[in-house]
Amino acid sequence: MNKPIQRRDFLKTSSILAGGSLLSTSNTMKKIAPKPGEIVVGHNNYKFKVIPNWGILDAGKNPVNDCHEMVEDAKGRLFLLTNETKNNVLIYDKSGKLLDSWGHTYPGAHGLTILNEGGEQFLLICDNTRHQVIKTDLKGKEIFKIEYPKETGVYDHPHQFVPTETAVNPKNGDIYVADGYGANYIIQYDAKGKYIRHFGGKTNDYDDNLFNCCHGVIVDTRDPKNWTLLVTDRVNNSFKRFTLDGKFITRYHLPGSFVCRPNLHGDHIVAACFRSGDGNWPGSGYVQILDKDMKVVSTPGGSEPIYKNGVLQRQHKDDENKVFIHPHDVYADSDDNIYIAQWASQKTYPIKLERIG
Repeated sequence: MNKPIQRRDFLKTSSILAGGSLLSTSNTMKKIAPKPGEIVVGHNNYKFKVIPNWGILDAGKNPVNDCHEMVEDAKGRLFLLTNETKNNVLIYDKSGKLLDSWGHTYPGAHGLTILNEGGEQFLLICDNTRHQVIKTDLKGKEIFKIEYPKETGVYDHPHQFVPTETAVNPKNGDIYVADGYGANYIIQYDAKGKYIRHFGGKTNDYDDNLFNCCHGVIVDTRDPKNWTLLVTDRVNNSFKRFTLDGKFITRYHLPGSFVCRPNLHGDHIVAACFRSGDGNWPGSGYVQILDKDMKVVSTPGGSEPIYKNGVLQRQHKDDENKVFIHPHDVYADSDDNIYIAQWASQKTYPIKLERIG
């Protein structure tokens, strides 16, 4: 039984959910020239060098399959979620050293969110195969499960619910579940997992209120007077902004970028794009960095972002860059370094990018 959750408990540590420091500009960031042989990716004032062999482990002892997502706890530990049931969660320090591992019952482990509650932190795991969202503590103890949302009246059976991501409102603990591989609804629950409302649904077109793979979702807290939801519409190469009760506001088109989920980092959004072009090009992923105005300012691993008359031109993988295969999630730490977890990428461990300018 969970103890009652007070609004102030979420406000105490909500800054952690907002995600680290601001991605600084060249005026405050000391530029470091790369050494010969180092691989550098990115554009403008947001360039990074690839750190070789970061986080690589003994695959016989700590294997990975799809490395789906990463989060950081209040102690600075990095939690990686993989659908390898020998160890669904790998816990790293920032040097790439393995600190701990747990989890054997999440064959469809996909989405990972960290939340703050009453001075403690918890995880929300979306499992595609179990058709559930599971709340755990940081050691893997299960607290509760969100089953398929029969309350909505739009699901006939549990297997229609294939959740890909969650987001938490740090003011009141409300949980938003993105059913990105299922019926493409965003379902809102309170902090205890009680159904509130749902919105969205499946489309194969550019309908404002519907999605073609609502893969990711966050509560965008950058405007302190107007918190909103930012939702991925992946097949349509877009983010869509909604009010917290599901009213459509606007769409941000990222032509050519099959973006997975937005992550807040100060005033910026960092996001992984698992593929580019028309989506049928294997190994064509890269990373996007957007500023506070939702303008792409850097595309590590991809083509330079170019705007004409205020419109972003279609992007693609940098043909000379072989760093990424299928980036699935990005985490940016307090030093502006970026960690990339990859899907269907030959069971590779995460890649670390160190900010150099």
